[in-house]
Amino acid sequence: MKYVSTRDAGARVPLSRALVEGIAADGGLYVPERLPPAPVDAMRGTDALAVIAERLLAPYFEDDPLAGQLGAIAAEAFDFPVRLTPFGQETGDRSMLQLFHGPTAAFKDLGARFLAASMARIAGAGAGPVVILVATSGDTGGAVAAAFHGRPGFRVVLLYPAGGVAALQERQLTCWDGNVQSFAVRGSFDDCQRLAKAAFADAALRQRLRLSSANSINIGRLLPQAVAFAHASLRVRELHGQDAGFIVPSGNLGHALACAWARAMGLPIGGIVLAHNANRTVPDYFATGRWQPRPSIATIANAMDVGDPSNMERLRSLYPDHQHLTAALSALSVDDDAIRARIRAEARASGVALCPHTAVAAEAWHRMPASTRRRLHWVVVATAHPAKFPEIVEPLVGRALPPPPALAGLLDRSVRREELDADPGALRDRLLAA
Repeated sequence: MKYVSTRDAGARVPLSRALVEGIAADGGLYVPERLPPAPVDAMRGTDALAVIAERLLAPYFEDDPLAGQLGAIAAEAFDFPVRLTPFGQETGDRSMLQLFHGPTAAFKDLGARFLAASMARIAGAGAGPVVILVATSGDTGGAVAAAFHGRPGFRVVLLYPAGGVAALQERQLTCWDGNVQSFAVRGSFDDCQRLAKAAFADAALRQRLRLSSANSINIGRLLPQAVAFAHASLRVRELHGQDAGFIVPSGNLGHALACAWARAMGLPIGGIVLAHNANRTVPDYFATGRWQPRPSIATIANAMDVGDPSNMERLRSLYPDHQHLTAALSALSVDDDAIRARIRAEARASGVALCPHTAVAAEAWHRMPASTRRRLHWVVVATAHPAKFPEIVEPLVGRALPPPPALAGLLDRSVRREELDADPGALRDRLLAA
């Protein structure tokens, strides 16, 4: 298996190189040269995520030095559960896929831990540490920091928007020492992404530093996220005898793309709904066919505050024709008032507290026509634990939300952060200073 740039299918590289480089030399994003059919029969009958990962991803590791270590990588990365649970008492045709049982209580743990376990096993990488540069709108940075913290040969640099993440998210971004640095950028997440992209485009800087990424622009983040959709879709088929439909809270579109790849591999996945907050770039593109990135809007579902999602480039490479794209997926936007109302309503109806991002997906389900609901067994993807957003969720549900143990452990750490202007030169100076 080789990996090609979304901008030049002729430039083929092995998996290990795609992981370390993060982004292709031409500025494109790496994608597999093909999506082999999933071994569905071989994956049935097991709930072990590591086993499913080893069987699903084997073709993607083929002929790479990491191929013989896939089982160990999967076992190390997937040492926490994902849970498919009934969601609500008023209906039997809806489930929740809980992806927040990892060490940072967000779905980003799936990809970050798998990427770190993979990169740690790549031998002969060269002189000096690999510098993992990450722009984050919330949960990605904490998951990457936790996954790479203390690993020899890696330096992690996190960029997040100052004042643009929840208080507990900021603590997860800044509670690290040693090989992790955190910068609060004076700007938006779009500015953070712009800084990261400028650094990767700086040929002289890349000659001096071994830059890599752990954002969802890195192929090593997306492949393991497809595993969760494989696991859940097979479980839905077993329990309900239907194909699964997934409603995916969407920002930079990495998670949604992983779901679309899983379906393209032949997993029993029917509809895919991209549930966005008030940042309407993607829903508007679906409606009009005109791609018009714009500055992001701050919302209470902050991890999805993206105005120019990077993975649209990959999604459009999968579905080059707009008509095919809109036939395969749908997209909608949910504003803050509707998010708050949905959190209140779900707490009253079922006692379930939702994080703001999961509430966007739950609201999307309620907006579906009844005929669409009946066609599939719909799964609301729960991307983060509600206790990560106590200042938003607790007043709406009327009770305290104790953090899960892994999250509570981070609260005792001291924090370390610096502020940074949204200027590529300022970031370059910081990167070279260490």
